[in-house]
Amino acid sequence: MVALFLAAALAAAPLQAGPAPQEPPPTAAQAPVALEDVVVTGRPLDQLISDFVGEVAEPNRRRGLARWEDRVCVGVANLRTETAQYLSDRISTVAADIGLETGGPGCTPNILVVAAADGDELAQALVDRRRSAFRMGGSGMDRGGDAFEAFLESDRPVRWWQLSMPTDSETGDRAVRLPGDCVDNCIDADDFAPRIRLAGASRLTTQIVDNLFRVVVIVDVDRAAGLSVLQLADYIAMVSLAQINPEADTSGYVSILNVFDDATPTLTGWDLAYLDGLYGAERNDQNRGAGRAEIESSIRRAHARARVEAEE
Repeated sequence: MVALFLAAALAAAPLQAGPAPQEPPPTAAQAPVALEDVVVTGRPLDQLISDFVGEVAEPNRRRGLARWEDRVCVGVANLRTETAQYLSDRISTVAADIGLETGGPGCTPNILVVAAADGDELAQALVDRRRSAFRMGGSGMDRGGDAFEAFLESDRPVRWWQLSMPTDSETGDRAVRLPGDCVDNCIDADDFAPRIRLAGASRLTTQIVDNLFRVVVIVDVDRAAGLSVLQLADYIAMVSLAQINPEADTSGYVSILNVFDDATPTLTGWDLAYLDGLYGAERNDQNRGAGRAEIESSIRRAHARARVEAEE
């Protein structure tokens, strides 16, 4: 898999480490809100948090929020060695901080970052070479055909495509059929479906959870040239460790997701609290909204801690 992407990667110039051009400061009414400063904005805290999570979270259709279950391995292609190593190390550090194991040298990447002078050309080349690596055909494994076309046609400095797997949390086996799957005599419909042994029946819980298992991130180095390597690494960490809506409007918040618009320096309180909530959430709740609620609770706790620290 790694060889596939490396072979298709195009030559690219190194990223620039200089700061992004400064825009005129926003007016007070437009100023984005830092998590610790919410109480001075006059806007209800719960509504701000709910709106942020609603904008940012984008699970696959008819699925719950997915996350990495065990280990992540970050691979970076087509950049100078020192830049690639820094990106890999920083993304891995963020992953470790939220409780994930990270692979060492020689591990097989499941988060692959590829840089290119022309992100559009690279995206199309990768898909032309092996489309099935992006759309495997299993129900609920990606964001669908329209989102895939948007990925290919995006003019963003950084674009990403994620695959997740509905998984039996009791056994670790996948819980969705893929094209070509067959067991026994391949005559009955049941022969083509995974067989899940239920540990216990409940209307409130489920043993099927959604696990991320592959993320491809394409960096257009010309479009991303205004960022420092740290800013780029933190942005990629956010969009590869969680299912983030590429169209999210987070302009009202101080978030790394705004880095291409307002040069947010690094991961912020909003971002870190979101990731902490996602990776601390109970995964077996039948209600797909439960994960969002736990993320919102995590942000509330982070806000309370930040306010206490600010007052000390």
